[in-house]
Amino acid sequence: MFKFSRNLCRLSLITGLIFIQFSVNAQVKWISADADFAPLPKAFHVFKTTDSLDGKPFIAYYAVASLKKKKLLFTADTTFKRRLTPAGFYEKNDRPLLVVNTSFFSFATNQNLNLVVKNGELISYNTHSIPLKGKDTFQFKHPFGSAIGISKKRKAAIAWTYTDSSLQHVYVVERPIPAMKDSVNSFPFKTAQLLTRNSLNDRFDLYEWNQQTAVGGGPVLVQSGQIKVTNNEEMKFAGKAINDLHPRTLMGYTKDHKIIVMVIEGRNPGVADGATLTQAAQLMVDLGCVEALNLDGGGSSCMLINGKETIKPSDKGQQRLVPAVFIIHQKRK
Repeated sequence: MFKFSRNLCRLSLITGLIFIQFSVNAQVKWISADADFAPLPKAFHVFKTTDSLDGKPFIAYYAVASLKKKKLLFTADTTFKRRLTPAGFYEKNDRPLLVVNTSFFSFATNQNLNLVVKNGELISYNTHSIPLKGKDTFQFKHPFGSAIGISKKRKAAIAWTYTDSSLQHVYVVERPIPAMKDSVNSFPFKTAQLLTRNSLNDRFDLYEWNQQTAVGGGPVLVQSGQIKVTNNEEMKFAGKAINDLHPRTLMGYTKDHKIIVMVIEGRNPGVADGATLTQAAQLMVDLGCVEALNLDGGGSSCMLINGKETIKPSDKGQQRLVPAVFIIHQKRK
């Protein structure tokens, strides 16, 4: 079983909270792309850039939608033991306004590795136990994965989440904590409670997170309007991989209650190189995001507006089969 002390956990927390903060110049010029995807409702807009990013070729799109407009409905969808292309989800869900890929997944089992909440019901769970390698072959780490949620009151939030198939609800902490290391391939709720209490000094215990819609991914990129990447705590990318250029899918929200969904084209030499996580974070900060997180990227990155592709998918130019998507519907009269 695991062993840790309050002092060790506090030291780990202090170390873990030294976030990655680089100075990057991610300012790009965005132009309206509404006409390319019309018709669109007044509370929903699409923007595109083909500016270079830090001297490299760059293409990205983002959609911005008002959470206050009740004509816009925010939801998610997933599949069971199979995957669909975003276009497949578009047809399955009665041709919504926006469809975008979300969670990481297993190619072998088609299983989501992050939570999905639909209509207030938890329908997909986090993978909390990650097997280690090398001298730690028989060890596991247990991270809290991040997610973005939208409540019944149409307010957005990002948190670090715990899910368990024996529990009906999602539980969260509002600050990242270091992943626990032990020799047990399980992470029960009582252990998660003990970890958070010791790491966060009883002030930030796990609490129930009641969201109408939520999708998981990670790492978090933006907190309190600043670049704060929690890759180490969430154990998403090893070594210096966060500095690699890749296609990206990002989600965040602004102070004035707007959701921003961005996709970045990449792996298209001479046309679109992609972005690092830090560059992606800066782009979201520049757009006014209070909080933002990374979702599954690479060949999975794909956003459809009214069924039309935005970026060119990098998976041989074809939409990759994925097990979960975030969706925005326009309420029909």
